[in-house]
Amino acid sequence: MLSQELTEIFSEQGPIAQKVEGYRPRQAQLEMAQAIDRALADHATLIAEAGTGTGKTWAYLVPAFLSNAKVLVSTGTRTLQDQLFRRDLPRLREALALSINVALLKGRGNYVCHYHLQRLAGDDRALKSRAEVGQLRHIQLFAQKTRSGDRAELAEVPEDADIWNRVTSTRENCLGQDCPHVRDCFVLKARKQAQEADLVVVNHALFMADLALREEGITELLPSVDMVVFDEAHQLPDIATRFLGISVSSHQLLDLARSIEAAGLAHAREATNWSEVAKAVEQAARSLRLCAAGIDRLPGRKATFDALPDPEDFDTALTALIQAMDRAAGLMQAVAEKHPDLAAAANACLELRARVFQWSQPDRQGNNALERGDDREASVRWVETGTNHMRLHSAPLSVARIFSRFRRPDQTWVMTSATLSVNGNFEHFQRQLGLWDAQTLRWESPFDYSTQGLLLVPHNLPLPSHPNFNQRFVEVLAPLIEVAPGGVLVLCTTLRAVDRIAELLEEQFEDRDIERLLLKQGDSSRRALLERFRTASNAVLVGSASFWEGIDVPGDALTLVAIDKLPFAPPDDPVLEARLNQCRSNGGNPFMEYQVPEAAIALKQGAGRLIRSERDWGVLMVGDTRLVDKPYGRLLWRGLPPFARTRDPAQAAAFYEGRNLKTS
Repeated sequence: MLSQELTEIFSEQGPIAQKVEGYRPRQAQLEMAQAIDRALADHATLIAEAGTGTGKTWAYLVPAFLSNAKVLVSTGTRTLQDQLFRRDLPRLREALALSINVALLKGRGNYVCHYHLQRLAGDDRALKSRAEVGQLRHIQLFAQKTRSGDRAELAEVPEDADIWNRVTSTRENCLGQDCPHVRDCFVLKARKQAQEADLVVVNHALFMADLALREEGITELLPSVDMVVFDEAHQLPDIATRFLGISVSSHQLLDLARSIEAAGLAHAREATNWSEVAKAVEQAARSLRLCAAGIDRLPGRKATFDALPDPEDFDTALTALIQAMDRAAGLMQAVAEKHPDLAAAANACLELRARVFQWSQPDRQGNNALERGDDREASVRWVETGTNHMRLHSAPLSVARIFSRFRRPDQTWVMTSATLSVNGNFEHFQRQLGLWDAQTLRWESPFDYSTQGLLLVPHNLPLPSHPNFNQRFVEVLAPLIEVAPGGVLVLCTTLRAVDRIAELLEEQFEDRDIERLLLKQGDSSRRALLERFRTASNAVLVGSASFWEGIDVPGDALTLVAIDKLPFAPPDDPVLEARLNQCRSNGGNPFMEYQVPEAAIALKQGAGRLIRSERDWGVLMVGDTRLVDKPYGRLLWRGLPPFARTRDPAQAAAFYEGRNLKTS
């Protein structure tokens, strides 16, 4: 398309300005749209960092709309996915007066399954509480009237309610064309709409699940497209690592045992003693969990395959589990044709057995029954335990080769986020995803950070490793909470710190007679906490990892963001440890090459919660003095928005008082 056409669309008199209240032309938005237009023409890969307020969503949607290309937009979260589909796309389509056919596609676990809903309704013992009785009724009514079957549309049942796991399908227990409800299947309808649409909105998890299936030689879920836009692209390396690995939980194994027994007794009772077959799988799973009990005493309750306590006992129990699953799968396959439930249980057993066996290779002697020569990726295996469960995990040390090779030569890829570079350098992101040939561009935020915000790194705090750090952090933070007129978001690097800092804040509130609602991660769902936080307008919310990004609280509802420590990944993360060791063995500097860039991007995400619009303002307090005192700290704070800076908490208090005087 002509650059002139884009200039007109984004101008002060253009169609967007005429239709969208409050729209203001931004040069960075226009330049980003033009860069994406060029990438489309060249079938290129573009990495585009755009600061908060650039308007990157429309910067990529407008060229996509005008290109006549089939486009896939992948987002980091389902929240942004829904926002794009229900708000941004309709508004832009109306403004440009274009008849673009758009579709929303999520993973199958987001859609009600008629078959599993019917089964649950017919099982008197399946519901676990009185609340689930009501939830089931809501879902039944919803399934009758909804067109999409998307559980996000049913507000009466929380998205994290356990009942959803029993009224949706998995790839293993889906009956496919054998399902009696196949004509009404919401998943198949959504996929058909996606195939027919001009633009399809998915999320990174579904994109990576599709990529993982293609890696296994299974037909892809997603339609073939000319252009893929990855919004919130900074999340891609972590999501790719998760989906290109293996995970099997003891809960899945116990659910499998129950499915084997229920299907066998209901539809092939005479074939064998199904209770005995199921019991063997259940006991083998429980024995494996017992053999992993030593992990409970380790940091993070995790241990790599090579560092397992009592490895011989664990290996013996693992072999016994595989044998029990082999026997169950053989018996289920022999009767699978009798009923779809038997076929589904057989498929689930084969799938889980394959994952467990894949996790077990190579063995402790280095023998690998799955060896595929030089094509295998280096990976790390570990076991994680909880109060009543255990998980086997495996993850590739690098996703670069797998990820990058799935871009077709005639396809355009656009990666965009506010946090892709480290102090303007994209090398870390490119290395993680193997995107060395990509063009990299960045645009600064249009916000006036030097007057809208103040960065405070208190000079008198001890190092985070000091036993009194949390106490002193809260003692400095509490006076700022007293004078901050809006809400306060406290971002912690660990869940343990969330609990401790919330406890110390409660004490300070009592001592100082501060009357504010104190919310803490874990008290309720993330969505419910954020809703209460926004509604209260002066609440204090203490959260960890999931609260560092994706939170948009504009205006006076958020005027103070406090970060306890620099967000270096925990040392007990097996994937991180393996990657650092690999970097070290290759002669690199793992701290500067991996840990500092990761921390810089995470810190920029956390800091980005404060200023979300031209009228936002407030203080960003970072309690970790290494940000200023250590040489690597300069790399970190230079990557932050250009706030005014101070080491003196009194100046931060004066910043609030000055703003209050201006508005009074």
